[in-house]
Amino acid sequence: MKLSHSFETFAKEAPEHQQAFGQLVQTWGDISALDEKTNHLSYLAVLAATGKTSGLPFHVMLAKKAGATKEEVISAILVGLPAVGNEVINALPIAIESYDMNESLNS
Repeated sequence: MKLSHSFETFAKEAPEHQQAFGQLVQTWGDISALDEKTNHLSYLAVLAATGKTSGLPFHVMLAKKAGATKEEVISAILVGLPAVGNEVINALPIAIESYDMNESLNS
């Protein structure tokens, strides 16, 4: 799974900060009441709604690895459409391309 250029730079140029951030993310996931797949799908919805598309390929692969179907990924991307409008549609081609890029994850 490829990280975004921004996150790769973060890890390279500020490794202590990135490590602390990684620990926070891990802890946050550990205390979540959501199962892993639902947590990843929810995160995709947030990324799409906020227009943070650079992280989509990585997080789509995590969702797929957790058992999310392509249809579930699409639904997660579009869940914010009524609330935030067309912003989420910008995320759709990136998410679909990322899902299709590695068909072997759930095959």
